[in-house]
Amino acid sequence: MQKVPMTTKGMSTLRAELEKLKSQDRIQISKAIGEARAHGDLKENAEYHAAKESQGLIEARIRDIESKLSNANVIDVARLPQNGIVVFGTTVHVLNFNNETESVYQLVGDDEADIKLGKISINSPIARSLVGKKVGDITTATVPTGVLELEINKIEYI
Repeated sequence: MQKVPMTTKGMSTLRAELEKLKSQDRIQISKAIGEARAHGDLKENAEYHAAKESQGLIEARIRDIESKLSNANVIDVARLPQNGIVVFGTTVHVLNFNNETESVYQLVGDDEADIKLGKISINSPIARSLVGKKVGDITTATVPTGVLELEINKIEYI
């Protein structure tokens, strides 16, 4: 199986989610299934079927997280050589020439990506266009809305 890149913070977040799924969500869903069974005929018991479906989703997510953690390639951004080159985990300040706005992105693993927080997947078109570049470089990224022209203004290893 392929290694899954993630930051140390991303690994901590996944571990916390896994702990919650195992110690809280599993117990709650087991209780819900037990209560639904007590209502009688399971064939027409909507609560029972909904609880069983939720149980399946929880178990699938647990397996997914365990797999990712066991195949994790954890990268501590603070320990990376600060050589001024965009790599996984770095935070990049860019100027978008298309609309003259500045954006800040941290390049993270797929599970950590959250555009609202400025975290983009290392596999995204924007991140792929930034990797290997340095301050002052101009790059283009093809995104669903068109082609972005970006200038790198600052790189942080935090």
